[in-house]
Amino acid sequence: MRQYVVDAFTKEVFAGNPAAVCYLDRWPADTLMRRIAVENNLSETAFVVREGEELRIRWFTPGGEIDLCGHATLASAYVYFRFVDPAAERVTFQSLSGPLTVTREGSLLAMDFPAYKLSPTEVTEEMTAVLGLRPREAWLGRDLLCVLDRPEDVTDLKPDLGKALDLPGLLLHATAPGTGETDCVSRTFAPKLCVDEDPVCGSGHCHIVPYWADRLGKKELTAYQASSRGGTLYCCMEGDRVRLAGHAALFSQGEILTEP
Repeated sequence: MRQYVVDAFTKEVFAGNPAAVCYLDRWPADTLMRRIAVENNLSETAFVVREGEELRIRWFTPGGEIDLCGHATLASAYVYFRFVDPAAERVTFQSLSGPLTVTREGSLLAMDFPAYKLSPTEVTEEMTAVLGLRPREAWLGRDLLCVLDRPEDVTDLKPDLGKALDLPGLLLHATAPGTGETDCVSRTFAPKLCVDEDPVCGSGHCHIVPYWADRLGKKELTAYQASSRGGTLYCCMEGDRVRLAGHAALFSQGEILTEP
């Protein structure tokens, strides 16, 4: 089984968010895909299979399958354009979240993703205990979005991930206004999926971008994920969709040996 590891939302390896990508002729058993994701120990491993005229993508974290993943979709598109169909300018993946189209835009790859609808939720003492400071706002989509006052509040976070297991939402995102070159900064934590910190989270920005686009009154945003690896996303709200664009860099390619 051929596997590529691609660093997404970065121009250089050792930054951004690494994802493993496997292009296959048929679907392996779900148990095998879960075991490969655990063995890779990355935040996501993507599996892509051609079904007739369509490509279908599935994403597995070490904790199981997930319904939407940005950086592994970007990585899968990078592999498609480089190794599967170098002449293509566009690729569409069928997924649990519907069709996801990725297009080449110069050196960038731009993804068309659904935006999550956010509902305000009460800021609780449990959120404060996890983050070590009280959020000024909290919102729920698929994930929990906590809004902090300053960029350094985000970069300096040392959350209690054990306590985060009891918070609502699948993932936990902390965000704050940007620093001039960026409109917002964020970090993402996913202990419920056996991922302490997701270095650069595309699906998280399907929460973060709608929030900041509304607050800042602008459609186009530059977002920075302030993990230790770091990554930049060039974003645009388009109705109920979010355009997420970024660079990608190939780290490795190899064979997975699943047979004795």
